[in-house]
Amino acid sequence: MPSFSLAARAEIELDIRKSRFIGIVMPVPDREAALREIDTVRAAHRGATHVCWALMAGGQSGMSDDGEPSGTAGRPMLEVLRHHNLDGVLAIVVRYYGGIKLGAGGLVRAYTDAIATALKQTERIERVVQAELDIGVAYAAEPQLRHWLAQQKYALLDSRHDALVHLRLQLPAAQIDQAGDAIRRIAGNADIKRIR
Repeated sequence: MPSFSLAARAEIELDIRKSRFIGIVMPVPDREAALREIDTVRAAHRGATHVCWALMAGGQSGMSDDGEPSGTAGRPMLEVLRHHNLDGVLAIVVRYYGGIKLGAGGLVRAYTDAIATALKQTERIERVVQAELDIGVAYAAEPQLRHWLAQQKYALLDSRHDALVHLRLQLPAAQIDQAGDAIRRIAGNADIKRIR
């Protein structure tokens, strides 16, 4: 089943029984970038009662209730992201408490609604898992290999020259095997290593 990310950041605001909920969703490359975004939102909303979040990012996923009763904020937000098959997506809800307690069920609904509503404001895009290869070839094969890479529209990230020409490229992970076969046809006994 394909996974999706978001085309752009989206932000909405809901007023629920005098509490203000600001729902934010955005694409992020990894947990480190997500934590920076959470810090930025916290700094922009210093007076907020809670800044709860959920992150779907492969093995780096996580969540925080930020002081709300356990399981009433982060987990429901994470479930909304899972339901939409999202990956590489951060969801944040900023809550300004309005004086009326919502109860556990009310909180779950509020946090779920804030993220679901924010997701309606942006487009889902299919997420293609990328991989990086380091290819070592003889100097004579470099021009033909570079031409083939350009035809395939694979991103050339780096090149270096020592006993061999080393080209570092990025391509969809699902295409590694067929790319390796094509590279060996072009360059003979190419040294191909997957970096990530």
